[in-house]
Amino acid sequence: MKKGRKISGGRYKKVGKKKLYERPGQKKIIKLGEEKRKTVKIRGGNKKTFLLKGKIINVKSGDKIKKVEMKNVIETPSNRFLARQNILTKGTIVETDIGKVRITNRPSQEGMVNGILIENLK
Repeated sequence: MKKGRKISGGRYKKVGKKKLYERPGQKKIIKLGEEKRKTVKIRGGNKKTFLLKGKIINVKSGDKIKKVEMKNVIETPSNRFLARQNILTKGTIVETDIGKVRITNRPSQEGMVNGILIENLK
């Protein structure tokens, strides 16, 4: 058989490089600190807001939602080194005025930080 052909004789399709809209964006690291956001133009003329630094978290306790200031990152289950650098990811446990709070969303995707009190999870 000729090189670059299937057993049946058919040709393989060439794989081209990725299009601009297929390529992933740069990984965004969200740190604990003064609020800092970045707005990026995306496909279709739309805009996406990314959080780069944040110190306020929307905490759900019972039926109420409060805006609370984060003091410190206690632990990150996915990677213990992220907690040392005060990096916020989904699942991170942070210390606030009202107690320990687990982040329930992906701050790098949404432009804000949401969480739930750990006492309410038990």
